[in-house]
Amino acid sequence: MILLRLRPRTRNALAFCYDLIVTGGAWWLAFWLRYNLEDSGEFLPAYLYSVPWVVAIHAVLFWRMGLYRGLWRYASLPDLRRILMAVSTAGVATPAFFLFVAAPVPIPRSGFVMLPLLLLLAMGGSRIAYRAWKEHGLLAVMRAPDSVPAIVLGAGDAAVALLKELSTSPDWHIVALLDDDAAKHGGEIRGVKVAGELVLIAELAERFNVTQAIIAMPGESHEARRRAVDLCNAAGLKVMTVPSYAELVSGKLNVSQLRRVELDDLLGRDPVSLDEAGLRALIEGKRILVTGAGGSIGSELCRQIARFTPQSLVLFELSEFALYTIEAEFRDRRPEIPISAVIGDIKSHHRVSQIMDQFRPQLIFHAAAYKHVPLMEEGNALQAVQNNVLGTIILARAGQRAGVEKFILISTDKAVNPTNVMGATKRLAELACQAVQAEERAPAGTQFVIVRFGNVLGSTGSVIPRFHSQIARGGPITVTHPEIQRYFMSIPEAAQLVLQAALMGDAGQIFVLDMGKPVKIVDLARSLIRLSGLSENEIGITFTGLRPGEKLFEELLSDDEHTVRTPHPKLRIAKAPPTEDGRWLANVMGWITSCEGASDEEVRTRLRDWIPEYSAPHAARAK
Repeated sequence: MILLRLRPRTRNALAFCYDLIVTGGAWWLAFWLRYNLEDSGEFLPAYLYSVPWVVAIHAVLFWRMGLYRGLWRYASLPDLRRILMAVSTAGVATPAFFLFVAAPVPIPRSGFVMLPLLLLLAMGGSRIAYRAWKEHGLLAVMRAPDSVPAIVLGAGDAAVALLKELSTSPDWHIVALLDDDAAKHGGEIRGVKVAGELVLIAELAERFNVTQAIIAMPGESHEARRRAVDLCNAAGLKVMTVPSYAELVSGKLNVSQLRRVELDDLLGRDPVSLDEAGLRALIEGKRILVTGAGGSIGSELCRQIARFTPQSLVLFELSEFALYTIEAEFRDRRPEIPISAVIGDIKSHHRVSQIMDQFRPQLIFHAAAYKHVPLMEEGNALQAVQNNVLGTIILARAGQRAGVEKFILISTDKAVNPTNVMGATKRLAELACQAVQAEERAPAGTQFVIVRFGNVLGSTGSVIPRFHSQIARGGPITVTHPEIQRYFMSIPEAAQLVLQAALMGDAGQIFVLDMGKPVKIVDLARSLIRLSGLSENEIGITFTGLRPGEKLFEELLSDDEHTVRTPHPKLRIAKAPPTEDGRWLANVMGWITSCEGASDEEVRTRLRDWIPEYSAPHAARAK
C-alpha cells in the first residue's frame, strides 16, 4: 500500500533497486548451490570479483527492456513475459562478457545457467505475491460483515472477468458459480467453485443464505438468459446482470458495472449487423436534419448518426424540454459533433423553409409525429391529420426544393389495414411521400424512403413506463385485453435498422423491419412483476377492455402487399400498389387546409375516402 502511494519515479527507482539486490543475492545463491551449500570461503573471491559486473549488466538490460512500466499491483502475463525476456537476454550477455574479459579467478560456468532460473523465480514470484496479497490478503480483511454474498450464473469468460473485477470490491462475496456445461463442474475460477447446473440455484441459495444472483451470460441466447432469470425468480432471489454483449464489445461498460435485469434482456434479439462502411459513406461529412429529435426514436437516431461523424446535425423539435434534454446530452457527451438545436413546428411553411435555407440538409430523418392511438382517436383526430400528414407534406416538399438527397419517413405497423386515426394518418403520410416522389423529375433528385416498424421498448408512448409506475404504486397493472399482442424491438435496434434502410433505400420504397414474434402484453406485465421481485398475488393484473381504435393484433403488411428480400436479414421491401400522383396530393392538401373545425367523425369519414382499407369504427355514424 505504501508502494502505491509513492510517485511513479520513486516507485520505479525502488523496484529497480530491489531487482538489483535480488540479482546480487541470486548470484550468491548460484555459487552456493554450485559448491554444494558449503562454506563460502572457497568461492568468495570469485563472487566478489564478478558480482559488480553481473549486477551492472542486468541493471542496463532491465532498465532498457521496460521492466518498470507496469505496476506490481497489476502484475500480469505481459509483465512476466518482459521479465523472462530480460532475464534470458542477461543470461546470454553475462557469460559472453566474461568470455572476453580475463577473470583473475575462475567463475563456475554452472552459475551462469542457474542465475536466470533463480532470477525468474525471485522477480516474477515477488510481483505475483505482492498482487495476491493486495487483492486477497488485504481485501479479505477489509470485507465488511455486510458484504453481499452472491451466486454467479455462468462460468465463461464474462464470469472470469467479473470475478477478477469483484475481487477488489469489499461489497460483494461470490460463494459459487453455476453453469450447465458439465465439463466445468467441480472446477474453480479464481478460488470459486463451479458447483453444478443452473437448476441448483435454489438449493445453493438456501445453503449459503444467499439473496442475490448475478447473471454473467452476455453471449448466450435470450432464451437461455430468460431461463436463468426464471430460475432466480423461482428461488426468490434478486437478480443483477452484467452488461449486454454489445455494450461490452463497444467498450462502453465493463463486466463489473452490474445492473438490474431489464425487459430488453428477456425480449432482446440478436445484435443488428450494419454496413458500417456504407453508413459512413452515407453520413460522414453530411449535413443531417432529424425531426422529433427529442423523442424516443428521434434522439436515438441522433446518437446513432453521431457515430459516423456528420458535418453537422440539426435537432428539430417542437417540445422545448425535449430539445433541451437532447442538446444537453450532446454538449456533455459528444461535444465534437456540431449540432444546432432548432425549435419549430413541421406544419409551419415559413419555419420549415427558413430551416432548409439556413442549414441546407442533405439527409432528413422525419420522426416527428403524433403516435398515441387513444389520444388521437378521441378529440384530436384533426390534429393528427394536420401533424402527421400535412407536416410530412410540407417537410417533404421543402426538402425536395432544397435538394435533399434522401428523405426517410419513420412509419408504423399501425399504418397497415388501420383501425385508428393514428394509423390512417401515417398510411396517408406514406402515400403522400410516394406522391411527392412521383413528382420528382430530376434523375438525381430527392429519394423518399419509408421505414415501417412496430412498438419499441421504453419509448415515451410505450406501455412499459406505465407498467413500471403502476408497480411502484402497488398495482394493479391494467391491460386492455388478455389476448392483445404487439411486436416489440429495442430503441437502438430500431434506430440502427432505420439507418440501414436509409442506406439501402431507393425512391419510394417502403421498408419493413423484421419485428420477430409478437408478444402478449399480459406476458410483458407478468415479466415486469417478476423482475421487480414481486408476484401476481402482490401486484394484480386487471383487464379494462380494448380502447377506441385499438387492435388485438398488429400487422406489418396489408393484404394487397407482398415483400421481397434484401441483402439484410432484418429488412424487407414492401411491394405496394401503384402510388398516387400530384393531382391526388393536391386534393389531399386541399382537404386538410379546408377542414379546420371538422369533428372527429368527419375526419374519420374523409380518411376512409383516402385510405379504403381503413376501417373506422365510428365512420358509419358520421353524417
